[in-house]
Amino acid sequence: MTSIPKYPNTQLLINNQWRDAAGGKTLDVFNPATGEVIGKVARASTADLDEALEAAQKGFDIWRKMAAHDRAAIMRGAAALIRERADHIACLLTMEQGKPFMEARLETLGGAAQIEWFADEGLRVYGRIIPARNVSALQMALKEPVGPVAAFTPWNFPINQVVRKIGAALATGCSFLCKAAEETPAAPAALMQAFVDAGIPAGVIGLVYGSPAEISSYLIPNPIIRKVTFTGSTAVGKQLAAMAGSHMKRVSMELGGHAPVIVAEDADIELAVKITAGAKFRNAGQVCISPTRFLVHESQVDAFSKAMVAHAESLKLGDGLAEGTAMGPLANPRRVTAMLDVVEDARKGGAKILTGGERVGEAGNFFAPTIILEPALDSSIFNNEPFGPVAGIRSFKTLDDAIAEANRLSFGLSAYAFTRSFQNVQQIMHDVEAGMIWINQPASPSAELPFGGIKDSGYGTEGGPEALEAYLNTKAVSVVGV
Repeated sequence: MTSIPKYPNTQLLINNQWRDAAGGKTLDVFNPATGEVIGKVARASTADLDEALEAAQKGFDIWRKMAAHDRAAIMRGAAALIRERADHIACLLTMEQGKPFMEARLETLGGAAQIEWFADEGLRVYGRIIPARNVSALQMALKEPVGPVAAFTPWNFPINQVVRKIGAALATGCSFLCKAAEETPAAPAALMQAFVDAGIPAGVIGLVYGSPAEISSYLIPNPIIRKVTFTGSTAVGKQLAAMAGSHMKRVSMELGGHAPVIVAEDADIELAVKITAGAKFRNAGQVCISPTRFLVHESQVDAFSKAMVAHAESLKLGDGLAEGTAMGPLANPRRVTAMLDVVEDARKGGAKILTGGERVGEAGNFFAPTIILEPALDSSIFNNEPFGPVAGIRSFKTLDDAIAEANRLSFGLSAYAFTRSFQNVQQIMHDVEAGMIWINQPASPSAELPFGGIKDSGYGTEGGPEALEAYLNTKAVSVVGV
């Protein structure tokens, strides 16, 4: 790690210029490891949003007409700059979000790789020639960018979640106006600066902060915006999707999850614990695809639980920039309160708290890695996404029972399973209702794979060639010579 930078105040990016909000208003930014204010972020007014929208339209008019190879060159240039600045960006990310520096650095480098993949995939946005019934006609299906995009991204992955949206948007020729999270403004700003420095035309990208409800209710109905993409909670996603639908706007939604983990009777327990424990406590459990509901065969539940407890108790909590930190703080005090509520609800329902279950220290938002054994089926931990370092373990008798429980909730984002049986694999891959299933391995959401959920976890995908389709219109053209 390079020397720790001074945390900056974050401005709005409009027309390739960084500027304060028109009214001069700001919001405080806190370090979740200390609870102290470390900076300010500009709070946009409607006057700022009007300028950002006008810039997005002008940027779209330029970007859509550029050759795909030229767009790809700029995107690749931005990715190269992000790689060069990875340590700096990761430090900012850790200071404002809390995750350990190495996690932040991997997120930043992964963002560069995502941008590079989308840059190349933009070269393969093909239309097609369609045989005509009239032999004098030439029939075509053309792919065209949908238009300026309004993106709303969360605080848990300030780089990754912007990248998944900006990559597909820019690759297809759309301009991109992002409302990133006010809790974590500096890392997305550094990401956007890389695009500016790489030579992206003015207006093609924009970045604003402020009141989430005010900004979304202003941007989404605006006729300039033709596509809306959101990552966040199911409740908010439904509100934004309804708003977009009332204005006939295209929408992608990556919403909440509550990932089940099926550990079959024949599973490799050592492998299952190694993978799922690491995934459970990554980013302090604040991950939409984090494993949360552990369904373990009754013959394996004791060994699995003991190994999970050992892992949880081995983790070193601390400031994400401190040497040896394995798990940082939760992002804000609200998450600590939520975790305390989850644990108390489980305890009242008769569950056993095997380890953790309490706040750690008085400064910052630290919460002990927590393992809960046999929570009631109607408990909060088994029904509501915890979004924190709390895992619930319940035993099952048959695989059919485990799959039924995995599918019981309205969520359908991701799922995990461990088994040595090909028959079990076949049943799990076809019967578990989730947009992504990882079997005998950690989640590996690379750029070329679809990334998204079903049911209340949203619709659309932010990975693979399918991601680009969400930013494209299909136009039928038939021409007869005269």
